[in-house]
Amino acid sequence: MTDRRDELAANLAKVEERITAACVAAGRKREEVTLIVVTKTYPASDVRILSGLGVRHVAENRDQDAAPKAAECADLPLSWHFVGQLQTNKVRSVVGYADVVQSVDRARLVTALSREAERAGREVGCLIQVALDAASGDRGERGGVAPDGIEELADLVAGSAGLRLAGLMTVAPLAGEYAGRQRAAFERLMDLSTYLRRSHPAANMVSAGMSADLEEAVAAGATHVRVGTAVLGVRPRLG
Repeated sequence: MTDRRDELAANLAKVEERITAACVAAGRKREEVTLIVVTKTYPASDVRILSGLGVRHVAENRDQDAAPKAAECADLPLSWHFVGQLQTNKVRSVVGYADVVQSVDRARLVTALSREAERAGREVGCLIQVALDAASGDRGERGGVAPDGIEELADLVAGSAGLRLAGLMTVAPLAGEYAGRQRAAFERLMDLSTYLRRSHPAANMVSAGMSADLEEAVAAGATHVRVGTAVLGVRPRLG
């Protein structure tokens, strides 16, 4: 366990250096960017080590893995983020532990989240997932709503009991005009965030950037970066 703690501490320090350097380059304060460690496929023991190292935000993308892990780590001072495509039949479980759902991309999901948040007596933060590879009215390959669908969905979240509209999230697209252009993609997300905040001023969270492109996200203005591999190591192949 000591070896794993040392490994995670070293990796975390390197990521911290990268975020700090990116903030300096962008003329931003380090405290403007929150690190979310994506712990998917890794055990609760790693989450416990990370918490001991000062990590306060962790993310998961599969409820069947996240629910038992969150339960095992319920004594830790952590905020749990759900970042995967979310099926409505998993919403009750996810609402039980997730403080923020970053992958809100359709009205039916908003309705289900609101119902379960009310039932559980919780307030769940919601990010609209934006698919920069989606045509008007469509969803992206990895989930998300097209940019022209943000306003309607945001209004629905903001008006739903038990939910708090927190902001926007994107994943750098693999297709379309922004493929391979992470900085441009994240700058587009920031433009969309600026527009959203005209009608929803408190929706100021912008989640973008991962291990390979966190610098581009920080440069564009992201408030949160989601880093997994750079902290925890290369994930084993599934299956």
